[in-house]
Amino acid sequence: MSVIRTISGDIPPEYLGCCYSHEHLITDASYATQVFPDQCLNSVENAVKELMEIRDLGCSSVVEATPCGTGRNIRKLLEISKRSGIRVIATTGLQHDRYYPPGHWSRVYEPDVLAELFASEIEEGIDEYDYGGPHLKRSSARAGIMKVASSFGRLTSRERELFRVAAKVHHRTGCPVMTHTEQGTAADEQLYLFREEGVDPGRIMMCHLDKKPDPAYHRELLRQGVTLEYDSAFRWKTGDENPTLELLKELLPEFPDQLVVGMDAGRPAYWKHYGGSPGLGYLLVGLKKKLEDALLDAFLLEGLFVRNPSRLLTFTNPKAGGTGRDKRK
Repeated sequence: MSVIRTISGDIPPEYLGCCYSHEHLITDASYATQVFPDQCLNSVENAVKELMEIRDLGCSSVVEATPCGTGRNIRKLLEISKRSGIRVIATTGLQHDRYYPPGHWSRVYEPDVLAELFASEIEEGIDEYDYGGPHLKRSSARAGIMKVASSFGRLTSRERELFRVAAKVHHRTGCPVMTHTEQGTAADEQLYLFREEGVDPGRIMMCHLDKKPDPAYHRELLRQGVTLEYDSAFRWKTGDENPTLELLKELLPEFPDQLVVGMDAGRPAYWKHYGGSPGLGYLLVGLKKKLEDALLDAFLLEGLFVRNPSRLLTFTNPKAGGTGRDKRK
């Protein structure tokens, strides 16, 4: 049985529809927002309004990329999904080290304990207290993707250990894997480590690669079967140049099944309903229009927004239980 795991239940892959592949809808008060106060996204109302706008533009689903212990709030995400009509794929795992305080449990627990915590969020339910402890309360919502992160240039020894944890969770649950690359770097080392651990490159989405806009580097990764996620199209400020757009124009015809896009708009300054810009609608208005103007055909664009996220997010051997199936179409 092939399914995609949303917080509202499992769905057949063909129900996913147009998908934003890397977003942050809620980042509640936490150590992360103390260190990075410009990343606090805590309004359900603003999220509902913003998502309703992209729903009206044709979006059906969003990968919410906020993992454990960084302001994730599954109760808010469930409300946002229900009210907006957008399916949400939630994330377990860990963000980069800088988002966690000294002494955080993720720095202390043994690898087997970490693997159990993450797998339990995929198989049983996300903790309503975001593993803030000491009490634990499983929600009805299960995570649909596992996240792990690396530093600029190369992985630290701890990060290599966490990538092995992610591989173990993947093999146990069949979940897809999302990786954070720092400015697009160290993706080759990430892939080498995953291959050592027996993870199929086709089950991996490497994020933020367009921050290192080197087509040869991307092409080498794509040839090994990974999916690359681009999310900087709205960030480039140098005149009319847009390296993300140029990467898509060059690589999407060559690798039509391995590229996806998101906004990674993790700051209120990027959201229309927090008073910022360009708003989440940019992907389906600004970027899509530029790709159409570049004469990329409808088949390629459907792959970017629909087919490729659906393939990537599909579980290979999901366990039964949890909330059952999301009946919405």
